[in-house]
Amino acid sequence: MEALRVWRASSNLLGFAASRAAAGTAKGAPAASPLCLHIRCCSQAAAATKSPPPPPQDRRRRSASSSTSDRESIRAIRLKKVDELRGKGYEPYAYRWDRTHTTKELQDGYTHLENGEVCAEVAVSIAGRIVARRAFGKLVFMTIRDDSGTIQLYCEKENLTEEKFEQLKAFIDIGDIIGANGSIKKTEKGELSVYVKFFEILTKSLLPLPDKYHGLTDVDKRYRQRYVDMIANPEVADVFRSRAKVVSEIRKTMESFGFIEVETPVLQGAAGGAEARPFITHHNSLQRDLYLRIATELHLKRMLVGGLEKVYEIGRIFRNEGISTRHNPEFTTIEMYEAYSDYESMMNMAEEIITRCAMATLGKLKIDYQGTEISLERPWRRETMHSLVKEGTGIDFNSFGEDVESAKNAVKGVLGIKTESSENISLQACSSVGHVLNEVFETVESSLVQPTFVLDYPIEISPLAKPHRRYAGLTERFELFICGREIGNAFSELTDPIDQRRRFENQIKQHNAKRAAMNKEVKSPEVKDDEDDFSYEVSLDEDFLTSLEYGMPPSSGMGLGIDRLVMLLTNSASIRDVIAFPVLKIQQ
Repeated sequence: MEALRVWRASSNLLGFAASRAAAGTAKGAPAASPLCLHIRCCSQAAAATKSPPPPPQDRRRRSASSSTSDRESIRAIRLKKVDELRGKGYEPYAYRWDRTHTTKELQDGYTHLENGEVCAEVAVSIAGRIVARRAFGKLVFMTIRDDSGTIQLYCEKENLTEEKFEQLKAFIDIGDIIGANGSIKKTEKGELSVYVKFFEILTKSLLPLPDKYHGLTDVDKRYRQRYVDMIANPEVADVFRSRAKVVSEIRKTMESFGFIEVETPVLQGAAGGAEARPFITHHNSLQRDLYLRIATELHLKRMLVGGLEKVYEIGRIFRNEGISTRHNPEFTTIEMYEAYSDYESMMNMAEEIITRCAMATLGKLKIDYQGTEISLERPWRRETMHSLVKEGTGIDFNSFGEDVESAKNAVKGVLGIKTESSENISLQACSSVGHVLNEVFETVESSLVQPTFVLDYPIEISPLAKPHRRYAGLTERFELFICGREIGNAFSELTDPIDQRRRFENQIKQHNAKRAAMNKEVKSPEVKDDEDDFSYEVSLDEDFLTSLEYGMPPSSGMGLGIDRLVMLLTNSASIRDVIAFPVLKIQQ
């Protein structure tokens, strides 16, 4: 910029000298005194005598500073255009625009036109955001995008008023939203276009869009400013269209099986239905703490007690835990409960829901996920947790009985766990063979690529599931895994109120023991392990236990993670890709 100012200044001086010389030779003009013009250039030697150059800056900082400066310069220019438009009597932020077609409707309806053909008798009106603009003298081409696609605007000077054409060239920028009327034309190169006769600026954009060749590649900015991400990368919107189809198909499936949708509280007096750290808020009028729900389970079961036999809820769940490619503090699930059924019913329901969603969004049951072919064709594999652990590690947990120390020693030997490792700390914290089994199963999960129902979990880790009718120490519970990720969790529901109270109390004792052990550990203040944080309190939901004492029919229930299902069906690597506005770290 400095070089440009010097060049302009020298050009003005040279022009002034030339005009003086011309004036001196003009007929009848007095002789002009000679003008000497000296232009001084700074040599390397001269530069060396001046103050030393500033220290080199970080290239990224310079780039960010330059980018911010350019952005603010563009914003200032566009704000000036807004003022000038209003000064000319135009409002750059319209109230409405009457469209006759979407861009896709035009593209589909006029594909038959020959190159160079014009449908002068057709009048169309469209609107959208300008994503490309090219000017060639008396002709301006613009590409606009709406929710359905793109189309070209063919703007010729002779087809517009002089004032409108000048407005087109001087005031319209990429990113603006405009409405246009005209006829249909296919250019000589075969580009279907709206032959514009009138246009109006509907929304003047003040900030520039990302460079069209590079798009928006900053991953953090993509999530933080999703609206810009959707403008720069139109395929992102397709993910959320697919998500809407999945949710819609789930509702259709549930209704086809006679389920009714209900709503349960987000703010709850006790955080129950799962073991997870809750978010806590405070109600000023009631002068009490409330919890954002960590599950919808306990209130949905109350509905079964009340007489509704098939209920479900699609809703947000909140857990004050870590963030990763598979975890977001708020996420969406569907939980469903059916009276007079067991967990076998829920396996069939899971297959039905997911296959229907796949057909609705992709039209097929063999899909690609991150380079791996997944077959959703039924029936899906069903294996017990014991069998899968034995298959993956060679350890037969049935041989240990209740000997937890033998189980721990076997695991350490087979998996090569070192005494000082974090894996050994978790292993030693296990209080039963069931807990050790669950700890080892986590090493097997990643191998469950094709859809697999993992059956019959230990009773110690399943406080809400009914005891297995054939195998002592186990429950009638399954988890559904696809691509090594848990998609669903289901039980034959525990309906015995006395057993349920006992299990809740045991769960609280185990939690408090872990909490006490954690408090004894000396940790650096910088170390924060969200997964092993048991500092929060767990309490009994007395009202739920009371409801069970009125009697809940034999039932089954299941929760499915909608975000992870959408990840699978849209080939998305991160949960942040399928949540429009995920929770992110604070920008530094």
